Amino acid sequence: MKVLPHLLYYIFMKFPIKKNKILFIGYYGSQYGCSPKYLSEHIVKTRPDWDVVWAFTRPEIYNIRGVRKVKYWSLHYFYELYTSRVVVTNYRMTEDYRKRKGQYYVMTWHSSLRLKKIEGDAEDSLPEHYVKMAKEDSKKIDLLLSGCKFSDEIFRRAFWYDGKILSSGTPRSDIFYVPDSKERANMIKKQLHLSSDTKILLYAPTFRKGDKLDCYDLNYDRLRCVLEHVKGGTWKILVRLHPHLLHFSRDLFKGYDIVDVTKYDDIQELLLISDILITDYSSLMFDFAETRRTCFLYVPDLIDYQKQDRSLYFDIKDLPFTISLTQDELECQLGSFDEQKYVNDINKFLRDVGSYEDGHASQRVTKYIEKWIQRKE
Repeated sequence: MKVLPHLLYYIFMKFPIKKNKILFIGYYGSQYGCSPKYLSEHIVKTRPDWDVVWAFTRPEIYNIRGVRKVKYWSLHYFYELYTSRVVVTNYRMTEDYRKRKGQYYVMTWHSSLRLKKIEGDAEDSLPEHYVKMAKEDSKKIDLLLSGCKFSDEIFRRAFWYDGKILSSGTPRSDIFYVPDSKERANMIKKQLHLSSDTKILLYAPTFRKGDKLDCYDLNYDRLRCVLEHVKGGTWKILVRLHPHLLHFSRDLFKGYDIVDVTKYDDIQELLLISDILITDYSSLMFDFAETRRTCFLYVPDLIDYQKQDRSLYFDIKDLPFTISLTQDELECQLGSFDEQKYVNDINKFLRDVGSYEDGHASQRVTKYIEKWIQRKE
């Protein structure tokens, strides 16, 4: 444990906990997105009497109604951290966080259903220091959110956690069910300088060990031409690389007419505006399944990936998504895609995993937190 957080804990624990204050942190202060964002939005809208605080590494770039901001890892941050009734994150808190008596810690995780195995199910492939940190973090958690019955079982087994798992659905998926989703989608398109009638293909691959790049070898201009030929309309391709690949984006996209959205905070908003998703081994496929829109898995390195990377919860060939090993295959499948069969397969898959998603996850979690806010310690 670092000396400063340890010292500040003892200083700020002398200050009273503010019962209606909730601190949100998205991936070490780097983002306003994922489930913390959608839970926060719901709380700001429905519980204006609660004090909502967000910690950011760059708070000056965010303008969020109804929210107070604090710079992550500043003195002010530690004051807010140790005087909040509830702390909400989507990542592992390090050993620098010591939970006070009377505080509650909500872990939303950064996806509910995953293809790649996580935590204890993949312990042999994780760094020793991470496993140690994760086990300590799980001891502090008071509530872990789950989006489906399949994930209930994974979290209970693999998360080194024996506390409450709330079968609520994931707040980040609520965006796909709200009545004003079309209006919100048009606003997002406008922010990206796209017209409301532009059709969008989002390519969002995950990273590989060693930052291998040859698996991202799509010819985007050719792909767009195929889309406009077989689907009609005007198409734009958005590409969102994993943050680990940010410094490679210039070389990968050189000469192509695409929109690089790698730095875009909220992947859920990008999914909302997309007509088609192309990914590989990313859990985004399961989020996008909630929309029932078309998803393709472009996996030119499938054999090597299964041998060298983390093991999987599903046989990728059993998933309800079309698999392509080459761009030629992908383009052929775009032209012969059976949409009704795809929707039927998606619905069956969501039933099989026991999905809880219905657009009310944030509401359920807020009601649970309400009990803590009202509790007398």
